[in-house]
Order: sequence, then structure tokens, then C-alpha cells
Amino acid sequence: MKYSWAIESHVGLMRGGNEDAFAPANDDAAEGPVVIAVADGMGGHTAGEVASRLAIEAATADGVADGPDPAERVRRANSAVIEAITRDPRLAGMGTTLTLGIFGGDGVLRLGHVGDSRAYVLRDGKLDRLTHDHTFVAELIDAGHLTESEARTHPRRNLVTRSIGMDDVEVDEIERRLETGDRVLLCTDGLTSMVPDADIARMLAQAPSPSAAAWRLIDAANAAGGYDNTTVAVVDVSP
Repeated sequence: MKYSWAIESHVGLMRGGNEDAFAPANDDAAEGPVVIAVADGMGGHTAGEVASRLAIEAATADGVADGPDPAERVRRANSAVIEAITRDPRLAGMGTTLTLGIFGGDGVLRLGHVGDSRAYVLRDGKLDRLTHDHTFVAELIDAGHLTESEARTHPRRNLVTRSIGMDDVEVDEIERRLETGDRVLLCTDGLTSMVPDADIARMLAQAPSPSAAAWRLIDAANAAGGYDNTTVAVVDVSP
């Protein structure tokens, strides 16, 4: 399989800096395997930016073909963040989400996931979320105490219950076989907290290229308020 991707990031309209990080650094196209990842840092001041950058660097450091699997990459990112906190106690409390995909030459997407950055696949106009949010409101939704619509305005909607930087963090592992014509989205919650899934699906389906799709989504997040940093990776699948 061949993959063509674009990754864009925007500070939004309310934040003074961008605490998101991502890899690869540039838009491109290649035969699989390809590693693509997004991270959303937290911790205040510059600590969130430090955590997301360290996580991305640690998770993507090895060569793609012979590197570790997605879950091990995420665990390695967790170790890097914990080690940084140990060296500099001023960074205590920092953390980051991390959603990382290895897009295989065989057409299989393998994901490692911690936090509330998300992965989706659009196929034949239908958007399917591949990841599950590790948040307080997601737990309420799972228990039937809250609807998706109510969660969008809940006062604790930004409370992440699992993140990189926690001891012995549990990593979700997901696999999905991709098909020619699929469009995959990895994104931070600056997008999903602002733009409903139905609108995300429509913009992904209508955009002529990964770059156009990424910018339409970022523009939509900013038009809805732009309260957070937004990072969007769009990947098209071809034979």
C-alpha cells in the first residue's frame, strides 16, 4: 500500500503557544510502513510543549521497518517523559496524549493510543472512530450517565484520565485493515471538541487532497471558537 499524508497544526485563537506535537515533520507520500503520530501536551507553562515533543521524539526515533510495535513506541514515550520529570522536578505534573499509527505495507493500520487524541477512518463516506477517549466524560458516556452531546459542554470535559507521564500507563492497541480509497484522520482534541463528527466526515469526504482536508478541519475548529491548539494528520490510502 502507498500512503499520502498532510499534517497541519495551529495554535488556535485563545492560546499563547502550541503544546501539540506531531510526526513526520513534512507532508509526503511513501510505500508503507509509515509512522504517523500526534500528541497534545498538558501541564501548564512550557511543560506541555516539552512533554508532547519528548513523546513524539521517543516514539518515532527508530527506523520504521525494523522499529518496535506501536504499543512499545508509546511505552517508550512514557518512559522518556517520566525520566525528564525525574531529572527536572520543575516539570512535575506534565503529560501528553499520544496516538501513533504504523501504516503497514500490507494495508494494516496498527495503533498505540493513550489519552483523547483520536484516530478515525473514512470509508465510502462513513466515518468510523478507531480510538476510545481516556477522559472523565467518556467514562460517564460508557456508564450511560451522559450523552455525546452533553459531554461537549460538561465542565470536566477536558479531564484526561490516562496520559503519557503516568507510571505503568496502559496502552490501547487497535488494528484495522485499510482499503484503497480510505482516508485516515489522526487529530488532537482541539478539533473534536469544536467540530462534531458529522461535520468532520463531510469535510474529509469533500476535500480533494489530504492538505485541503487538514486545513478545512483546522479552519472549522477556529471558526467554532478555536479554544485549543489543533493538530490534524490526514492520510490517503492507495494501491
